[in-house]
Amino acid sequence: MFGYTVMRTVTQVMEFDPTRPKWTQIADVIRQRIASGEYPVNRLISETQLEQEFGVARGTVRKVKTALQEEGLIVTTRGMGSFVAKR
Repeated sequence: MFGYTVMRTVTQVMEFDPTRPKWTQIADVIRQRIASGEYPVNRLISETQLEQEFGVARGTVRKVKTALQEEGLIVTTRGMGSFVAKR
């Protein structure tokens, strides 16, 4: 069976730099969490939880996911979700 870890919910909202798009700033945070191991391989990257954690719209979260997919940091399986990729 495919095992995965669910992201925790964080109640604090990030302060964004107004000179940079929000999605790039969120992608930087997720990259850092993956690199540090805070988000291990197979960890679920939930759109709903990212929306809540960062206080942004679903479209913003989808831009983040697209960028991370293009970099090979996450993989998305239709009907299952997005997960941190194996390195």
